[in-house]
Amino acid sequence: MTPIDKKIIDNIKMLGINMIDSAQSGHPGIVLSSAPIIYALYSRHLNINPNDPTWLNRDRFVLSAGHGSALLYACLYMAGYNITLDDLKGFRQLKSITPGHPELNVTPGVDLSTGPLGQGFASAVGMAIAEKYLKSNYNVDKKYEIFNHNIYVLCGDGDLMEGISYEASSLAGNLKLDNLIILYDSNNTSLDGKTNMTFSEDICKRFESQNWNYILVKNGEDVDAIDKAIIHAKKSDKPTIIEIKTTIGNGSLLEDSNKVHGIPLSSEDIEQLSKKLDIRNIPFSPSSDAVESFRNMIKSRVGLEYDRWNDMYNEFIDNSDNDIKRDFNILKGDTNIDFNILQKHVSEDLDEALRISNGSILNLLCSNTKLFIGGSADVSSSTKTYLNDQGDFTKDNYKGKNIWFGVREHAMGAILNGISTYNIRTFGSTFLSFSDYLKPAIRMSAIMNLPVTYIFTHDSINIGEDGPTHQPIEQLSMLRNIPNLTVYRPCDAKEIIGCYNVISKSKNPSCIILSRNKVKLQKNSNYKKVECGAYIIKKEKNKLDCVLISSGSDIDNVINIANELESDGYGIRVVSMPSKELLLKQSDEYVNEIFDKGIIKILIESSSDRNIDNRINGDIKFITLNKFGVSGKMNDVLKYMEFDFDSVKRKIEYLIKNNNK
Repeated sequence: MTPIDKKIIDNIKMLGINMIDSAQSGHPGIVLSSAPIIYALYSRHLNINPNDPTWLNRDRFVLSAGHGSALLYACLYMAGYNITLDDLKGFRQLKSITPGHPELNVTPGVDLSTGPLGQGFASAVGMAIAEKYLKSNYNVDKKYEIFNHNIYVLCGDGDLMEGISYEASSLAGNLKLDNLIILYDSNNTSLDGKTNMTFSEDICKRFESQNWNYILVKNGEDVDAIDKAIIHAKKSDKPTIIEIKTTIGNGSLLEDSNKVHGIPLSSEDIEQLSKKLDIRNIPFSPSSDAVESFRNMIKSRVGLEYDRWNDMYNEFIDNSDNDIKRDFNILKGDTNIDFNILQKHVSEDLDEALRISNGSILNLLCSNTKLFIGGSADVSSSTKTYLNDQGDFTKDNYKGKNIWFGVREHAMGAILNGISTYNIRTFGSTFLSFSDYLKPAIRMSAIMNLPVTYIFTHDSINIGEDGPTHQPIEQLSMLRNIPNLTVYRPCDAKEIIGCYNVISKSKNPSCIILSRNKVKLQKNSNYKKVECGAYIIKKEKNKLDCVLISSGSDIDNVINIANELESDGYGIRVVSMPSKELLLKQSDEYVNEIFDKGIIKILIESSSDRNIDNRINGDIKFITLNKFGVSGKMNDVLKYMEFDFDSVKRKIEYLIKNNNK
């Protein structure tokens, strides 16, 4: 390590410590232990251009240990990204571009939002999949090597303790993702104390058993050793984890202690640290020599390659057909995928499960574009999401569109997020009751505003024999309560088409909830009306007495009940509500039009959700479920749960008759 290497590292350390001290909040331990790691990566390996932070072929860096954000921001400033010292001074302050944990599309140079440990690790596997997929599909001419970059991750003990990292690393090893390199800051310390209390497995054996390459760097201050390890990793035909032994809070009075993990250093500690690092104890005063040298290192190493790539890319685009040009406009985020299925014909006598209808439509979508891929958590035969004639994504075929996630729901969600950061449309599927396993990843999709599509089937207690563990009750409510997530529960194939036409224009994540059981195509269902969130699917024949609101596979039963009640003299309107989120975006005039003022409204869904916005005028009653299901034949289960035809009809009649009492 040269004197200038040390000077730059020490300036990164002090900037990070200054940020934490100014905010009186943050994590100094990782700043002091991992600065040599991040410096070795940025100065000697990472192919980036701070003046073009969204360069298509840049290497990606994921700070999975997101609590180390001060370290990353200090490094990005020193590297020349559009981040000022004032931005660093605003660390963890409202509306700053240096938030408490890295956030996508907030800070230049940040490729992923991280914070919950393990999410970054798993999403990086998705990034590695995306790079392999794009390389195999677009580097078809050796003259044009458009994609050839790596994904680097800095993680800590906490990331590897979280189960999601095991799920993701298992899949990465199976797929031989040799473009994925993990830099593991191994300091044997977590928030509460030494890791020997909780975490004692042999990391080498763990990862080698998963078909990874393992490298050990014994001294985390040795930049040259870290450099050599990364060089070796880039030559491997497997994903690589480099375990780098460090001392948490190195140089602090609290070094090698859990006390330095998440508490700002004292003024005494900062003063002695600045002397030890030979840096003036004047906050936010980095050495101009260190800043200039670091930026020149990156520019001199990457500049010519960046210019060469741009020339090659422009020639490639000039010589490409319109389909390729369209694809790269999508990859650059300039346009959306146009699913173009508005005119798909649906047979009027269609009588099939929504999962089957969705599978047909999904296959149509994916056959029209290279940039819509996905898979399932080992249940594609049940969710019907396998893409026919599109190939499997395997270590021998990175061109395939079908990703076999295995029984790894949590990792699947995070991996989809990583793929989606490349502006590739992605989907993942499993049973609705298992959406619980994906909740943290879905939440990250919503936070990052990534248009991932989650497909959940087996949407009701009517799946019968599988019993309460597989019969969703509270999941629909859970999903609907995640901000920035649009949930769709279509009632038939026409509404499914409507869902995808809205999704194709959306920038936020979506969930599609589908039945396992057969449903009929509704005479008055309307794919165009899906964008309104709710619409009248059955008009009243008599003077209006009641508005029934429902969705999904419940609609068929509700309309049949409404028809029978009409024959008894009641005036019943049925409103299909495929998306509550879209409904709540509509004007007051539209809401009042479909939900008549002063008329009783009854929500009927095989779910526990009772959170209907008070914009819907009038008294709202609920026929929903508030207890877990049971195992048995479908009709027996429905009757036991009082959700069969006769029970629901009886409840509706009671509510209408007693509405004014």
